[in-house]
Amino acid sequence: MLLATAAWAFYSWLLIRPGDVPAIRNDWAAFLMAQVVMGLGWSGLFSAGEWALTDARITWGWPLATALVYVAVGPAILAYRCWGLGVQRVGPSIAGFFSNLTPLFAALMSAAFLGELPQPYHGLAFVLIVGGIVVSSRRA
Repeated sequence: MLLATAAWAFYSWLLIRPGDVPAIRNDWAAFLMAQVVMGLGWSGLFSAGEWALTDARITWGWPLATALVYVAVGPAILAYRCWGLGVQRVGPSIAGFFSNLTPLFAALMSAAFLGELPQPYHGLAFVLIVGGIVVSSRRA
């Protein structure tokens, strides 16, 4: 998780580099494709290991195909593009505040879409997230 956080910070930092990395700044799709290729490689490796060591199998059908299309278009393309545009417009320090809100949005969506009731630790997480944003946004 720490490696993923560092990689995400590096990715966001590269989005606003002024001319140092023109291929990334001007061709977000190529940068995203490089990430997709790496992700597919690792996912394929672990899936092959799971299939070799267990009896897990994929059951193909319309629900699975719909879910794969949703994941491919929504989070994998649209979300990255919106994030890149946001970072370019406001900078990584402001955009980082919204990244910190991801667990809060996940808890709210799980309550709305899955019917999972909020727990006390969700409230504590909300207080910590908002508190961290308030403290880090203060001017010295």
